[in-house]
Amino acid sequence: MSTLTWLEAIVIGAVQGVAELFPVSSLGHSILIPAIVGGSWARDLDVSAPDSPYLAFIVGLHVATAVALVIYFRRDWVRIVRGLVTSVARREVTEPDQRLAWLLVLATIPVGLVGLLLDHVFRVYLAKPVPTALFLALNGVMLIVAEQLRRRAGDQEPVTEVIPVVGPGAAYRRASVPTEEEAADRRLSQLPIGRAVLIGSAQIAALLPGISRSGATMVAGLTRGLSHADSARFSFLLATPVILAAGLLKLGDLAGPLGDGIRPQILVGSLLSGVGAYLSVKYLTRYFETRSLRPFGIYCLVAGLGCLVLFLVR
Repeated sequence: MSTLTWLEAIVIGAVQGVAELFPVSSLGHSILIPAIVGGSWARDLDVSAPDSPYLAFIVGLHVATAVALVIYFRRDWVRIVRGLVTSVARREVTEPDQRLAWLLVLATIPVGLVGLLLDHVFRVYLAKPVPTALFLALNGVMLIVAEQLRRRAGDQEPVTEVIPVVGPGAAYRRASVPTEEEAADRRLSQLPIGRAVLIGSAQIAALLPGISRSGATMVAGLTRGLSHADSARFSFLLATPVILAAGLLKLGDLAGPLGDGIRPQILVGSLLSGVGAYLSVKYLTRYFETRSLRPFGIYCLVAGLGCLVLFLVR
């Protein structure tokens, strides 16, 4: 008998796709929503249970989210992967795409190592409603404080490079003007290695349920001088290999006994998660061109404290 209903799969799949990229913690919502609903939801969707089919379901959602990110940033990843390949083949790091590729590799290593060592421990002992509510509120405080510090320091958004194209051969030279995405990647490629690794290491905080991966990396980026738009872009690029690797490493759960009886629900939930992730990243890349993390911080603080009160008085 299935231990994951269609309604559960649809709701959690849709929420996962949105919350993974919004700075509000997808894992936190995957824990808090079943706890709030209670009953069979709390039993079926217990991420801390070692043999819960919910784990196989989460694997499918992560893979779908990563695929959505790859599709959205497909042109960027083609350039980045090409840069990495040419860098290794030529034994050089001279072009922006080559340097950005290595920055992403180096910045991903810390969270990869810590995740392999401590993911199970954090999930079993901390992935429970009360600690998750506390961490979600803390995530809200982190976002609000980061915005306040950034405002005091002066939020200097990137200056758009304007290259006049006039005279003979103008049509040819106009084609060489970098796109907005290429210009952003060139700026990111100039990050010092230590700063890039520090921003990437902020993803370790997301192992705590309720702490957002994108929120932590954006906060680290903002406090290290990046604009909101560049912080968000770097965060999404960093998240892609981490989310994809986390899903692929646990595909055995999906293909094994934990996935028995619920694979149709996993497919539907994953589809919704992928669509939600694609629409979310499309929206957020524009949102952070002019807006801040503050609304998300307020939401996390209110939601976290509200859930905490609910669980303590229930």
